[in-house]
Amino acid sequence: MTAKLYCFGESGNAYKAALTMTLAGYDWEPVHLDFFRGAARTDEFRAINEMGEAPVLVDGETTLTQSCVIQLHVAERTGRFLDGDRNEILRWLFWDAQKGSGQQGSLRFLMNFLPEDKRPAEAIGWLSGRVQAALGTLERHLDGREWMVGDAPTLADFACCGYLYYPEPFGFDRAAAPATSAWLDRIAALPGWQHPYDMMQRAFPGA
Repeated sequence: MTAKLYCFGESGNAYKAALTMTLAGYDWEPVHLDFFRGAARTDEFRAINEMGEAPVLVDGETTLTQSCVIQLHVAERTGRFLDGDRNEILRWLFWDAQKGSGQQGSLRFLMNFLPEDKRPAEAIGWLSGRVQAALGTLERHLDGREWMVGDAPTLADFACCGYLYYPEPFGFDRAAAPATSAWLDRIAALPGWQHPYDMMQRAFPGA
């Protein structure tokens, strides 16, 4: 049975789950969630995920929310992308949820998807500093390494890259982060890799 991922193209968290499934050869299909028009706040969707967030994976009788949980489910089902130090892999998944994607996604939303007259300059300034600090941590970790953990790609790579392929600006400059940029190229060279906007339907096509 084909698993269904409730998602939308602008979500880096949904991309982490979608990318993991695609590269693992998991049988899945996207179900577009019209997030920006309130679809995640409906009673129908909250019956699937009380948190009102994407992504949500419905895999047979199993329903999972939170991208890291979905990633782990797929890895354990397929035997892919968990090789190496599991504690280290989990450490970077949790780091990304708090310091990486957890901050990058919020900043990108404030800078790109709110009307210009409603973008909170003070909050953007504060969050930008946090994002730059986390990007610095990622760059230092990847300096001299090919992958986040061990000698092969793992879930840690697919978590930490979640927002870094998007074109909308939020302070990430590949030219200023050569180790991170080279790592992103290595991920993009993996068989089956796709850009998030090719993998999931966008809310704002052509924006």
